[in-house]
Amino acid sequence: MAPEGSSTCPLHASRDDRKSARLAAGRMAPEPRMRVTETFAQAREVLRNGALKEVIPGIDRFKAEDPTKVPVIFLDGEIHRRRRAAIARFFTPKAIATRYRAVMEECSNRLLHQMQAKGGGHLDRISFQLAVTVAATIVGLTNSDQAGLASRIKVTLASGLVQKSHWAAKLVAELIRRCHALNFFIRDVRPAIAARRKQRQEDVISHLLDEGYSDTAILIECMTYAAAGMMTTREFIVMAAWHLFGNEALLQRFLTGDEADQFAILEEILRLEPIASVLHRHADEDIELPEAGPIPADTVFAIDIRAANTDEEATGPCPYAIDPDRAKQMKGIGSFMSFGDGAHRCPGAQVALHETRVFLDRLFRVPGIRLEREPDMRWCEELTSYELRNAMIACDRT
Repeated sequence: MAPEGSSTCPLHASRDDRKSARLAAGRMAPEPRMRVTETFAQAREVLRNGALKEVIPGIDRFKAEDPTKVPVIFLDGEIHRRRRAAIARFFTPKAIATRYRAVMEECSNRLLHQMQAKGGGHLDRISFQLAVTVAATIVGLTNSDQAGLASRIKVTLASGLVQKSHWAAKLVAELIRRCHALNFFIRDVRPAIAARRKQRQEDVISHLLDEGYSDTAILIECMTYAAAGMMTTREFIVMAAWHLFGNEALLQRFLTGDEADQFAILEEILRLEPIASVLHRHADEDIELPEAGPIPADTVFAIDIRAANTDEEATGPCPYAIDPDRAKQMKGIGSFMSFGDGAHRCPGAQVALHETRVFLDRLFRVPGIRLEREPDMRWCEELTSYELRNAMIACDRT
């Protein structure tokens, strides 16, 4: 990395290490009425401004609900701050070290032993199983058949993302979504609730019971945590592994570095390959911001995370090249805007980083590990996110 303030790029000027950029560029098309942020400074300013409200799919159906029982992701303002503070203890470094680290290690070891017995496997399926196990521990979904939990969550979440235009197709899709949600509730959520009504534990469901949540409200919270903590982590693990498989120097640095260096590598990969490419904010009233200028009421911002993460004013030179020393040199946060910013910054960011580091550190020490088939890349319109499937890895069979 060049010294701070230098305009000279020490790497090849045309170097571009991004894998998902072309797909995203072809699919990211904000509506004409939206105002797109153009710089890192603008993105940070918009995300940190409390007068701008979060806009996410599904938020309208919660607006009329009791705000004390609405999933925290759909809230804004003081009630959001209080609710975030109440669940913060589940995502602290202490919680990761004392409760989740052992789960990450045990599950990674078990999954990799199974992979070695077969001589390989699907990386996206293995990583999803890990993400489900860790998130289920945090939430409290631990009183059901864990082997089938991942598949039930997968089909439940997938059915919720299906978008149809014809009214009949919409009706059928909604019925399918409800059937999968009911199955998930009966098989996984209800047993967890029953166990915690008898004896509270240190998890989210116990907290929700203390707060007086209904079974339906707890189901919605569980599905929200599943989407946020399982789907995105799967993509992160596969994308980071894809980069490491294809960059021997980066892989050797990852394997020989300490935890801090490994985190720097993972965050730099995530800077280039953010899972969610666009976040949205809405102005309920006229406001004025130093960077963005005057904002009329009803303005909808489309915060381009990819553009913010490659703004040379924030990243320094060669913004499209992987440089694990970038954040340190620029005195910034390694992932830049990839976990969001402001009041709605992803609460599980450290959990995702830790489980990805734990798993990949073990994966790349497996004898004979290699990438036999690169993942297929597709786009999820509802989440403005890439998805990676069918990455095949192989290793020496035990």
